[in-house]
Amino acid sequence: MRSASALLFVFAYCLSAQIAPRATPADYQFHTQAGTVTIAAEFTGHSVATPDETLNTEDYVAVETAIYGPPGAHLVISQENFTLRIGGKKQALPSQPYGLVVKTLKNPELEPTAAETKEKTSISTGGGGGGGGEKPPPYRVPDNLRHAWGQKVQKLALPEGDRPLPQAGLLFFLYRGKTEKIPSIELIYDGPGGKATLAMQP
Repeated sequence: MRSASALLFVFAYCLSAQIAPRATPADYQFHTQAGTVTIAAEFTGHSVATPDETLNTEDYVAVETAIYGPPGAHLVISQENFTLRIGGKKQALPSQPYGLVVKTLKNPELEPTAAETKEKTSISTGGGGGGGGEKPPPYRVPDNLRHAWGQKVQKLALPEGDRPLPQAGLLFFLYRGKTEKIPSIELIYDGPGGKATLAMQP
């Protein structure tokens, strides 16, 4: 059973639905200095974890990123300051707007199973399985649910603009490959705080 303090933390987190920076950069798997700031990050692959469910996207990968600075520091943050180099390729991937990611999100737990789809198709074609081999249409996420996911991901994305440090959030990069086959990952920062390349592991 969760303690009262843990439940209060979860409740507060769900209210804000934002990613709070961890206590220190060392609380992330990877971190490095970039001029006047420290960049910390963890690669989350094709998963996008919200306070109440974990969503998946086959088209994008996410990196939970945090920026730390001296006490009282501010920084102008932009997703355009970040790129991701996968597998040592010369061309790094630019960060993508969260809105593009929302269109590709899925929750496998909400989609009908193969057995359910087969049963539904059988019923709609008379129950004899004589539907001419037609495949059922792919599952379509309801518009209201897609809108709710969009609001969640917007809050989870790395905040932009002139912000007090530390700040944390998700960055998204277009990548349709399997993450378990990635040999190396580098998050590259080039912005007002300085320059840095953060080597990570998938």
